[in-house]
Amino acid sequence: MDSRRPPLAPACPTLPEYVRHWAETTPDRRAFTFVEHPAQHARGVHRTQTWRRLDVRVRALAAHLAERAGPGDRVALLCPQGTEYVTAFLAALAAGLVAVPLYPPDLPGHADRLAGVLADARPSVVVTTSRVQDEVRDFLGSDGPRIVLADQVPDDAARDWRPVLPDAGATAYLQYTSGSTRAPAGVEISHGNVVANARQALTAYGVDAGPLTCVGWLPLYHDMGLVLSIAAPVTRGLLSVLMDPAAFLHEPVRWLRLLGAHPNVVSAAPNFAYDYCVATVTAEQKEGLRLNRVTALINGSEPVRPGTADRFHAAFASQGLAPETHCPSYGLAEATVFVCAARPGEPLTRFALDREALAAGKALSARPDDPRAVLLAGCGTPAGQRVRVADPVTRALLSEGEVGEIWVQGPNVGRGYWNRGPGDVFGAEFADSAAGPGGWLRTGDLGTVLEGQLVVTGRLKDLIIVDGRNHYPQDVEATAQDADPAVRRDRLAAFAVPGGAGEGVVVVAEHARTARLTELDVPAVVRAVRGAVSARHGLRLADVVLVPPGTVPRTSSGKVSRALTRARYLEGAYGGRARAATAGAAG
Repeated sequence: MDSRRPPLAPACPTLPEYVRHWAETTPDRRAFTFVEHPAQHARGVHRTQTWRRLDVRVRALAAHLAERAGPGDRVALLCPQGTEYVTAFLAALAAGLVAVPLYPPDLPGHADRLAGVLADARPSVVVTTSRVQDEVRDFLGSDGPRIVLADQVPDDAARDWRPVLPDAGATAYLQYTSGSTRAPAGVEISHGNVVANARQALTAYGVDAGPLTCVGWLPLYHDMGLVLSIAAPVTRGLLSVLMDPAAFLHEPVRWLRLLGAHPNVVSAAPNFAYDYCVATVTAEQKEGLRLNRVTALINGSEPVRPGTADRFHAAFASQGLAPETHCPSYGLAEATVFVCAARPGEPLTRFALDREALAAGKALSARPDDPRAVLLAGCGTPAGQRVRVADPVTRALLSEGEVGEIWVQGPNVGRGYWNRGPGDVFGAEFADSAAGPGGWLRTGDLGTVLEGQLVVTGRLKDLIIVDGRNHYPQDVEATAQDADPAVRRDRLAAFAVPGGAGEGVVVVAEHARTARLTELDVPAVVRAVRGAVSARHGLRLADVVLVPPGTVPRTSSGKVSRALTRARYLEGAYGGRARAATAGAAG
């Protein structure tokens, strides 16, 4: 039986040592539960591992891997979501190997990225499960690395094996970036980085001492999924409840049921997931749903919009969801994941900022109802690290209210990029030595500090510049998706393209699933989008393309990939879709 209060956590340098500690001190306590949904509308089948059982499986697989790879060799994880994934990740670390969290080759739309990452990481061993071994073998080919089936390694494989005790500064795993703004790159995360970041996250959300349950459907190959669903629970000896991302997408109420089924829950999801729940969870499904025990719901989108939190809490307030549970946060793979977070139990901090001033690099207040206002949420303060805002060109330290590049420094910042070194991203220095010592991470994200809180405004590489004026693509996308109900929320991309008279701006948007493309008045939708963007941003769109659901590419973490959408647009991939007609373009 689990006690309400978690046991005291020691200061271990690596995650496998924490596993061993919990197995010795609380062997029968629940560690990981994976909830399977074998059929549509199924309530879920729970499969649980205790700390003792987890330790047995980690040691067995670690011993098996150590016989097939040497210290520092890469081990690619191509397991489905589940407890085998957790075991494989921790076993690779316990064996002194470098884990590469990935996914099976059947993940739709990501085969090319998977092949690219494997070519870059050059793993000696691939760990998967018997359920997907055929797909993995076919994908890797006859000349691929050796395959180990995590669920087929016997428990007694570790009979005479002694665990490796790697240095905290050694690389534990390669966290490949999602590729939303550039080609995927593997960030070297050390054992010390991931332990530090797990502790930082627990402290930030105010749950580092009290009872807690981590509930998550985020993929375990994603930085937030890995830290929140594996590293943080292992560090504190907490229960982690997992489900498959596909199970959430098929029926999002499954996630909400798990939130209500456990005490003091912390969970995370991208912006679209909260709106997705609002749009799809029915009144009948809400009956019997109780969300009064949810402690924190993390939203790590860039930027975080207050409207998303408002819609979600309005939809589920009757189920007992407290409005103070929504925690806007900021992080990135180069910092393991977590950087800043708003604390649970505190009201959402809202900022209404003048759009023109924001584009010019100043965060000036505006009335919330002003059409020129941009509404953003504060992402709180850092825990155990430092955050500054710098001019991305001059590297000058900027004052509160000035918009620039977000720089981060702390024990969670990765060692650099695999096969690339630190480059100009890690180890940056301010132009003025008075700003403090070097060793800063340049995030490539834009933001400012207001009232002591970090406010993320966008990505430096995504910034659209037309006629010398800056435009944030997410602002254009927000305007476009509000222009007509036929435009699917959070499934569109705005970007700049070269033109005869300078840069032009294009919007590629999926239409709502409730509509058929052949039944839509496409010219009317295009005119609505053009008119709204023109009125709010002073932008004349060069093109508006409406495409079927699932057409706009996304990164492996579920975010829209503007870079890939732009590349496909320039290649003419959307030419056969319901493109804006010449007559519509004149409106």
